[in-house]
This record gives sequence, C-alpha cells and structure tokens, in this order.
Amino acid sequence: MAARRTEAFSSADTAWLRMEDPTNLMMITGVLMFDEPLDVARLYRVIEERLLVFDRFRMRVKPGRSPNALPEWEIDPYFNLHAHIHRIALPAPGGKRELQALVSDLMSTPLDFSKPLWHFHIVENYNGGSAALCRLHHAIADGIALVQVLLSLTDEQRDVPPAVGIGHGERNNNPVEAFLLPVVRSLSNALTSVGALVNESRELLEDPTRVIDAARTGVSGVQALNKLLFMPADPPTLFKGTLGVQKRAAWSDPIPLDEVRRVGSMFRCTINDVLLNAVAGALRRYLVSRGAIVDGLNIRAVVPVNLRPPGPITRLGNHFSLVFLDLPVGIEDPFDRLLELKRRMESIKGSPEAAIAFGILNTIGVMPQQMAELVVDIFGSKATAVMTNVPGPRQRIYLAGSPIRQIMFWVPQAGRLGLGVSIFSYAGDVLIGIAVDAGLVPDPDTIVEAFHTEFRDLLRLARIVTGGAALEYARAAGE
Repeated sequence: MAARRTEAFSSADTAWLRMEDPTNLMMITGVLMFDEPLDVARLYRVIEERLLVFDRFRMRVKPGRSPNALPEWEIDPYFNLHAHIHRIALPAPGGKRELQALVSDLMSTPLDFSKPLWHFHIVENYNGGSAALCRLHHAIADGIALVQVLLSLTDEQRDVPPAVGIGHGERNNNPVEAFLLPVVRSLSNALTSVGALVNESRELLEDPTRVIDAARTGVSGVQALNKLLFMPADPPTLFKGTLGVQKRAAWSDPIPLDEVRRVGSMFRCTINDVLLNAVAGALRRYLVSRGAIVDGLNIRAVVPVNLRPPGPITRLGNHFSLVFLDLPVGIEDPFDRLLELKRRMESIKGSPEAAIAFGILNTIGVMPQQMAELVVDIFGSKATAVMTNVPGPRQRIYLAGSPIRQIMFWVPQAGRLGLGVSIFSYAGDVLIGIAVDAGLVPDPDTIVEAFHTEFRDLLRLARIVTGGAALEYARAAGE
C-alpha cells in the first residue's frame, strides 16, 4: 500500500509543534538498557519492518501556507533510515553516570526539522552490554502512543521474525480549515471522547487507559473551566525560574513492585498513591536541604490523562488531556501526606477537568502563533512539574533478540516548566526518572536519592505497623 504524500496536522499535534522552544524541546526521550550488545543489523531490520509501517516516521514537517495556517506532514523524498540511527560508545568506565550524561546531552539537542522528527542512538560499552536511546517529537504522537509503538518493536521471545508488526499504519487526520469551528468541535469532541470512556476507577494515573468521568458536564464543566482559567500561579520555588538549553536526566534503581504493593495494601491506597507520595517527599527533602521554607507548600503538577480506547495503536497523533494535581510537599509526616494525597486523587475522579483541558489544547493548535505562545505561558505558570506514570510489560521482553533489562522515558515539560517526573513499571520493578533544567536543578541525582529514602521510610513504617496500630492506620486511610 503506497504511503500518502501529505497529511494534515491535527490542531492538537500543531499545539505541541508550536510549543517547541530552544529552552524546552518537545521531545519524548526513552532509554532501553541491555546486559548484552545489540545485534545492530537485526535492529535495523526490526525498525524498518515495524516502525516504518507508520507513514509519519517517513514524514517531515511542511510549514503552513501562511504564518497562522496549520502545517502538514509530507513524505521526505530523501528519507534514509541510516540518517536516523547512529552508533555511539560511552566513555570509560561506561556506567550509569556516563549514560545519564549522554541522555542529558541528547535531551538538550533539537531534532533536525528538515527530516522526520525521530532518532535512535545505539549505545555501546554500557556496563558490558548496551543501550538504545530514542528521541521522538511530541507532534508525531502523544507519549502513550509512542511508548506502545516502541514496545511494538519488541517481542516476548528472543527469536521472532522482524516482520511481525502491528498493522498498516495510521489513517489520515481531517484537515482544519477555519478558526472558530474547530474550537467548538474540539470542545465538543473532547466531552464526547471522555464521556464514551467513562470509568469509575479512581486509579486514573496508575493505568493510563483509564480516564476520568467527564460525562457530567453542565455546572461541573463550568466550574472546571473556571478553575483552569482562574487558577493562581504556582508559588516560586527552586524548581521554577528562567530556563536554559541544557537539561539533566537521572533515574532510580529498580524498586520491586511487590514492595510498593505491600505499602499500598497496609495503608489502603494504590501503587500510584505510594509512589507519588515518595516523589512529594523527595521534592520536600531537596528543598529543605537547600534552606527553603516548605511548611504548607503545595507544588502543582500537570498530569497527562490518556483519551485513547483500549487496544493497539493504529493511528498516531495526540489523543490525551491534562489534569492538575497539587502535591502536598508541605506535609512532613509520610502517612499524613499519603492520606492528603489520596484525598486529592479522589477529588480528581469525577471532574470534567480533563475534557476542558483537551479542548484548550486543541484551541491552542488553531490560534495564531503569538496568541498560542501567550496561552501556553499563562497555563505554564500555573504548574511546576509534569508527572507521568506508564505501566509497561509485566514480563521480560526482547528487542532484536536481546533481553531488555530496564526501560526509562521522559516526556517534555511544556511551556516554562523545568521539572519532569516519570514513573515506568516493567517486569516486576518500577523506575522513577527525573528530567530538570540544569540551571534550576544541576544535581537531579539528589532528588532520586531522596525518593529512595522516602520509599524506604514508607516500607519500614508498613513493616512495623502491626496489630492495633495497623487497624488504626487502616481506619484512618479508609476515612
């Protein structure tokens, strides 16, 4: 089947393209780690036969006919797979520190807009094995779609033919031709999409295929819109400030999911509650260690919510929304903080905030460039961080015949945000990733270390709480 020569940008995809800034690149960055060297020739075949079934990975951005017109995707007539895959060797000793430095440098390096907006680096000399580092522009698709597309390159067994793929690529998106009509349609479609995916589970962050119940509009929709429009700016902290071009990345050691479940079971909360609580505690520790006053402090995070129906990805693009979560950084006691975080998560469940935010994202995509930048800056001031939680495969998987030991990823921090937190579970473990602006937080490893300390404290508390004390904790958690 011949590839389409051009494809219209959706308004949501355009929004992410327009958010691109030298100080905040709109790239999704992922790293896969292996205990053995990758079979490079086999990896080339896998990428060619599975990734390129999506036309968009052969397409480059064609600017609109006027400054405010929507751009298009067009087939790159000079497309060469070898221009998108490069090999690089880590300097000695080739450990985690060296890999984190490489990820940081590439996270700070823009993609070439004269070519399709993705790139792979095959990293040799990593802990006696190898790594694969991928960068994909958010305009291609949202994080959930791109994670699923990347996982489609993998197999559950070592020896599987490269041609085993997931379909024939995405369908074309309808072009947007006017201004007001798409704004109305995007708001309507947002409410319809979320309403069709009603799910009463409150674990909307733990499973990104679950979305909040936005079928109840009316007064609640107006309240949610007012909340977003009149939400005050997040307070100034060490995590906010003028951004530079250099970013820093770090990630945790693996944490057994069984231990996270043990804590959640003891305190009647979800895995996601436990992990977010440890993140909030880690941010608190970082600020306190640098002399900041944190009593009563809340740090607002932007949290992506998936709007895609369950099932394999057959169409790329951005189909997600955002909600705001206030992290109770000002609460020192880990159990009290956990209870408050759980309460705030509960309050998100029935809100139509995600539907309203989806409409705003689409509106940004059809706004004139200067107006769109202003809106992004306004909403960017209302938060400090972007936080994502994506559940990965439960069993060990293989890329080009090599077993993947660990997986980590980061989404971009839109607007003027300088802090990103990513949670990814895989094969019985969970990793926490931190991405920061180097001028604001030059040492993200200290946040990672603080996260481990916070989680160990929670685990220790869960282990020592027994008998009557356990009952009291359980009652408090259930209130």
